[in-house]
Amino acid sequence: QVQLVESGGGLVQAGGSLRLSCAASGRTFSRYAMGWLRQAPGKEREFVAVIYWSGGGTRYADSVKGRFTISSDNAKNTVYLEMNSLKPEDTAVYYCAYAATVRPVTTSRGYDFWGQGTQVTVSS
Repeated sequence: QVQLVESGGGLVQAGGSLRLSCAASGRTFSRYAMGWLRQAPGKEREFVAVIYWSGGGTRYADSVKGRFTISSDNAKNTVYLEMNSLKPEDTAVYYCAYAATVRPVTTSRGYDFWGQGTQVTVSS
């Protein structure tokens, strides 16, 4: 099992910034990628960003490219999501997720373990 603990959500005005953190613990010796997905009220959970443990490559949803940056501290098993130029449509619960093996990680099905979620609210 892998445990994920998220932090950093909150309320921010449009145009502002937030930084989310996600620390992984437990059986982290098998790892492929870690990602962030979000779910707004009444909508399905959607992919935001992912970082691959090997090589540090990243992918982003088109809606956040140029505004969000995902990074990792491998020694701490921690992943970060720096969110800039936030928009009201970014309002959602943001989930950290862990993929232990090779899977398509731009969908929810690609992940084995999930954090509890952290609320991000962007006011207009």
